Formats: sequence, structure tokens, C-alpha cells
Amino acid sequence: MAYHTLDPDALPETDDYPCDRRGLSDAAELHALHAATYAMDPGEQLPRTYHYHEQREELFYVLDGTLHVETPDGEFVVPADQVFVAEPESAHRAYNPADADGPVRVLGVGAPKTDIAFPYDPDE
Repeated sequence: MAYHTLDPDALPETDDYPCDRRGLSDAAELHALHAATYAMDPGEQLPRTYHYHEQREELFYVLDGTLHVETPDGEFVVPADQVFVAEPESAHRAYNPADADGPVRVLGVGAPKTDIAFPYDPDE
């Protein structure tokens, strides 16, 4: 058996990411589950692009602040202590608006870990 205790703030930031991302699944050497923390200042977004996954189920638990999620069905506004879930093939883009009152912190979890993100163009 193996166990891990992780401090996300002690982990390195992910390079080339639009916000502060700390990879929990990488640090714990998880093979099936994607997990990371994200901190977004006003004007930053969580993913690299508006996207969807063919198989991955994703959830974003809002730790602090208010998360906004753009989808083809409209915008979701998710306050602290609430969870947003995106099922497979459901396009989404999580962000913190430029006019937000402050930062937002999120725990993101998804499975399977290796399901790539496909760009979604809302104008198509």
C-alpha cells in the first residue's frame, strides 16, 4: 500500500499554463486519476483552451472565490464550496472574469487521466 500527504503550495507550478496550476496526480504518481489545484487571478482562465474530452469526466470544486464556466449551454457561476461537473464530450472553459473581486482557487479532478483535450470553437 502507498499513501501520500501533499501540500499543493509546495509543489512546482506547471510550466506554460494560463494560471497557477499544481499537479497533484503527478506528485502522487497517480495513473488513472487527474488531480490538480488551480489559482486564477482576475482575467485568468483554468484550461489552456475552450475544450472537451471524449471520455474524461471532470469536476471542479471551488475552494475560494467564484468560478465562471463558459459552455455551449450558457455560463455557470459556481461559488465557493460548490462543484461544477462536465461530462464527456461537454465543452467548457473555466475562468475568473477580468472584473472579479479577487482570485479563485479550485481543485480539479478528472478520469481517465490521459484523455486529451480537444479544442472547441463556439463559432462553429
